[in-house]
Amino acid sequence: MASSATSGTAATSAIAYDGGLACAINVTSFDRSIDWYTGVLGMKLLYRMDEIAWCELETSVARVTVGLSQVEAVPAGGGATLTFGVTDIEAAKAALDAAGVRQDGPIADVPGMVRYLTFFDPDGNALMFYQDMSSADPA
Repeated sequence: MASSATSGTAATSAIAYDGGLACAINVTSFDRSIDWYTGVLGMKLLYRMDEIAWCELETSVARVTVGLSQVEAVPAGGGATLTFGVTDIEAAKAALDAAGVRQDGPIADVPGMVRYLTFFDPDGNALMFYQDMSSADPA
């Protein structure tokens, strides 16, 4: 058991987290869900992007947001995807590659906003890394 913990620590040492966490949740209705998350949980809508079926809400926890992804159907029991902020998504991907971690395609880009990568734990749970590009200098 100790060797697993040691190898897990070595694999993640190349990943520089930025302190942010976005919890992505699938929903079937933006309007209903935004009303619920703001009205019931007191979150604040940060932005809504209907063209990519995504919105993000601010929580009262520093650097923790809730992203809602509108989908046609949500499986029973729902499920959330923990999405960890990193300072260099290329380096984080390289660390996952070196550890043989299964990924759901290449790094995706939303220009001027974010780069993200979906990957899976040993049980098949989806996790993501994101790199905030909204304040990056345009090249």
